[in-house]
Parts: sequence; structure tokens; C-alpha cells
Amino acid sequence: MKHVWHYVYRISIQHMSKIGRAFLRFLRSLSWRGRSVIVLTLVGAAMFWLWYSAYASFAYYFLITRANNIEGPERHLALSSYNVVVERKPIAGLSDNVSGLSFSQATGTLFTVINRKPEAAELSVEGDLLRRIPIIGGRDPEGITHVEGDMFIIADEGDDSLHLVRIGPGTDEIILGEGYRLRLDIGAFKNMSLEGLSWDSRHKRLFAVQEMLPLRVLAIGGLIKTTGGELVSSDIQEWHLRDLSSLFTLDLSSVALHEQTESLLLLSHLSAMLVEYSLDGRALGMMSLLKGHHGLTETVGQAEGVAVGQDGDIFIVSEPNLFYRFKRCERSKVTWGSWWQTCAAATAKPI
Repeated sequence: MKHVWHYVYRISIQHMSKIGRAFLRFLRSLSWRGRSVIVLTLVGAAMFWLWYSAYASFAYYFLITRANNIEGPERHLALSSYNVVVERKPIAGLSDNVSGLSFSQATGTLFTVINRKPEAAELSVEGDLLRRIPIIGGRDPEGITHVEGDMFIIADEGDDSLHLVRIGPGTDEIILGEGYRLRLDIGAFKNMSLEGLSWDSRHKRLFAVQEMLPLRVLAIGGLIKTTGGELVSSDIQEWHLRDLSSLFTLDLSSVALHEQTESLLLLSHLSAMLVEYSLDGRALGMMSLLKGHHGLTETVGQAEGVAVGQDGDIFIVSEPNLFYRFKRCERSKVTWGSWWQTCAAATAKPI
């Protein structure tokens, strides 16, 4: 078998050499302008691939968060010290299109939405399905956030609107047309509008993310209920990322505010990254969702929702119906790998 692999390797090298020599002969046959166009095209394609891959995002955030040099548990969540404890758990009872995630302080449970067919679902912190609630009048719900008590806000990408709804213990259906609604005319392309929500109870405002084209975070404050069933906002501002973060974030799929540290978590499934920001837009820490990082045995696929629990645990859902839970390690148990930190004490539970 060793001789066979050696023969295959030698033949492969010979073919690559022939291709390389043929390409060089082709370049020599061109004018200098033709050669310049070919070389610049190849360099441009290589740079685009590097930017579009998750590795460029990883390298940027790895450097910028350490350049800020402020990561620590006293100041914020310290994402580098988190490790997965529940990995790729299918949510039994939900087969597809899980999107958005929010932790309810009132119930100690998680809420998510499903866009086809429109539903909301309540989950335990272990990723078990507790109940499903049909959403009547929903077109494409993509995000959900808990406000207080039994009050939630649902983002519907289909009608570019935010809906204020109530989900109590006895709620068996959610009728969007009966609640208050704030319509956002943000000029987005179809299926690239509202993706995630997070309520800031301290400042009475809502953070909402637009997926891309343009990629942005909106801070929506001054919400007022009108007699006509509409919500009116007196203060909608774009929340800006500092440095070059917006260039190295390929999309935004969800957002979560951790009020204890006033840190904003932004989730990007194309960048395979969760990044923590201060409220003034500085990148404070990062958690790569690539295989091998933070105890992950597989890369997190299409991550669509993130939430932070009462004890600081981080929850992520990805399509079609996969659940993840990350816990922060004690600093004494954090060890360095070749490029990332892992927790020696944490044991992942892949399903």
C-alpha cells in the first residue's frame, strides 16, 4: 500500500508540474497587459476568497480583541473562556427553520421562532422542546426577544415589521394582527432584512440587526403605543461598530444584550463567529464557531440565534434544528491550545 501511495503522489506531482509549465508558457505568449490582467485577476480572486472565508474574520478579531487588551471576567463576558457543554443537539419536535433565540427572565426558559410554517417555541435551557405555539398572520418570523413578564417582540422579515405580543403560560396561538406593530422601512432586499432582536430593559430600547446589504445594527427607542394598534418610535439610530469590524463581518444573524456587563453579542453565521462589543462599539472578545475551537468537534453550521442565560451561559441555535450551550470556565482551568483557549474541565455532549 505504501508503494501505491508513493506512485500516486509521484504521478500527481508530475501532472501538477506539467500544468504549471503549460500555464507559464501561456503567460509568456501574452502581451504584458494580458499578463497583468491575468495576474491581477488571480490575486483579486485569492484576496476575495480569503476575505469571504471565516479565517479572515477569525484573524482580524483575534488581533483586535487582544490589541484592546481589556478582556476579563470583571469587565465583560470573556468569550475566550467559554467551552461547549451541549453540542449539535437536535431539538426533538422541531425539524427545520429554527431562527432567533431569547432567554426569558420570567420563566427561566428560552424562546425561538420558526419561519415555515410560522411558529414560536419554548425550550428548556438543555434544549428540550416544552411547547409549540402557532403564529397566525406571520409571514417570515426571524427574531424574538423577551421584554418583561409575558411580553415579547417578534421580528417578521416578511412584512418588515416588529410585533408586540404576549406569550403566557396558557397561550395556544399568537395572532400578530391583534397586537401593536412597528413597521420599519429600511429598504432591504428580500430575505435580507430583520434577523435578530434584543431588548435593553435598562434604557428601554430595542436592538435589531439587519442581515446584510447593508449590514447594520439599529437601536430603537422611544416606543409609544397608539390607539390605532401601531407602535411609533421617536428615536431610531444606527449603532456603529468601531475599527474595521464591519468589513470583517460578512453577515449578522442574531444579537443578544447581556445587561449585567452591558455587552452586545453579535452572531454571524457566514463568519462563523460570535463577537462581544461594548456599547460604544469596541470589540471586546470573540468566540469562533469553527471546528476545534471552544471544544467544538464540528463547525457550527448556519447559526441563527443567540441568547445569554441568567448565569452567563450562552445558547445558540442553528438550522435546521440544532442546539448548543456554552459555559464559562474557571480561569484556573483555562488552557491554551495552538490558537485558542479550551476548558480542561468542560465535557461536551454531542448528540
